[in-house]
Amino acid sequence: MKAKLLLTILINLALNTYTQSKKNTIEWQQLDNGLELTEYLSPKKSILGNHSLTILKINPTYYNFNLFSAKQKGEQTKTAKEWAANKNQIAVINAGMYRMDHKTNLGYMKHYDFTNNSSENRDNTIVAFNRKDESVPSFQIIDKSCQDWNLLKTKYNSFSQSIRMLDCNQRNKWSQQNKKWSMVAIGKDKDGNALFIISRSPYTVHDFIDIVLQAPLKIYNLMYLEGGPEASFHLNHPKKQLSIVGSYETGFNENDGNTTFWKIPNVITISKKP
Repeated sequence: MKAKLLLTILINLALNTYTQSKKNTIEWQQLDNGLELTEYLSPKKSILGNHSLTILKINPTYYNFNLFSAKQKGEQTKTAKEWAANKNQIAVINAGMYRMDHKTNLGYMKHYDFTNNSSENRDNTIVAFNRKDESVPSFQIIDKSCQDWNLLKTKYNSFSQSIRMLDCNQRNKWSQQNKKWSMVAIGKDKDGNALFIISRSPYTVHDFIDIVLQAPLKIYNLMYLEGGPEASFHLNHPKKQLSIVGSYETGFNENDGNTTFWKIPNVITISKKP
């Protein structure tokens, strides 16, 4: 009897371990070489929605990263879907929060000869791409608190500054708060892939970061881009078309009713390399 009881306990432990591991897995849909998509079901429930994060994983070997702005000559604010169609881009997300003029990024933003905002703010993270030489990765999220920003600033053509979510040791940098919202973020994993991440279901930023940390993403850097109804993700690929918009924001739009893209001035996009 004791042997049977012990065997039953061991089997149940094994099944529970297997079940828990299955719950925290990610199944990637490969859209193309270096381009994969997934829906990650968060173990932490949200007050609204399906509790999932949509994640697009992009290998910079196969894709160009581009920065477009309504502040550039001849441009205007557009929805993520309109930016994709107008610029023939595969995927589009917000490039960051913006000032009251609806054009200027809150932090430093530059793309080749075009400067959206020459002023750096106190935020520590800056996404960088379109490198000038091969001494640096083709895509990275620079953390000014542990990297040589003055050097790296000379190594890339494209930058957008926003708010750090993880420090250099992959620790959550946001305090817990009561406010929550839909949000979009950009990340980099330990293999050098870029991650476009959006959650329509609202979370506090602290909880969102913990969800990403707990997911099997091998996350290395993570930078906040936008929240609420303005959070935008659009994918236009022959194998998959997908549009996700934010809605809920504490103190502003406390519902799940927004289903329409808002016009946004600055976007990060990808296009396939020749």
